[in-house]
Amino acid sequence: MIDAFLKGAAISLLLIFSVGPVVFSIIKQSINHGRSGGFSFVAGVWLSDLIWVILSNSFSEAVKELLNFKVPIGIAGSGFLMGMGIYYLFIKKIKPRALQEPKEIAGDVMTPEGKKTNYFAIFSSGFIINTLNPAVISFWVIIAASLASVYTFNDRIIIFSTCLAINFLADSSKVLGAGAIGKKLSDKNILLINRISGLLYLVFGLVILSGIIYTLVKH
Repeated sequence: MIDAFLKGAAISLLLIFSVGPVVFSIIKQSINHGRSGGFSFVAGVWLSDLIWVILSNSFSEAVKELLNFKVPIGIAGSGFLMGMGIYYLFIKKIKPRALQEPKEIAGDVMTPEGKKTNYFAIFSSGFIINTLNPAVISFWVIIAASLASVYTFNDRIIIFSTCLAINFLADSSKVLGAGAIGKKLSDKNILLINRISGLLYLVFGLVILSGIIYTLVKH
């Protein structure tokens, strides 16, 4: 059992220290929308990871078949990332902090224009970014397949539960840290962070797309 815990912790480190669009998105959402926005985004990522873990362990052969569709999945994912990159890089505007302080009306967080913060949209973006990332699919399928031949089903429950739990705590700390930092940032810095985030979305999308094109040309 101890070995299973250690294995789960080791796998979680791969996720915690991996550099990808999700990491920067957590920071950006936390700064733009506070802790509620940050947790809404990571909740979408968590649900996506949980679904891939369950599918990879329960229906490994069926999920492996998805790897045969990495090209269309990758194109969809890269298109979504590039679309978000273009939006945050060229379209998204940041209102002066004094004009965008949220107001609470009847228990709902409201913008100055009287609109509710769309947490479902933030949640959905986290879910889609993670779900349509071919690297995420490959990661969970390969990990599940490699562990299946060595560990029992009960051991794998411990491994993946430990991995997800540590990853959840790490993402939560990112949200709390980014939210605290965001309160001290100037409007100019927040705009810069959004522009950098948009650029990174665009770069990650292009990297995925270029990888797909390289694979197609190679074959």
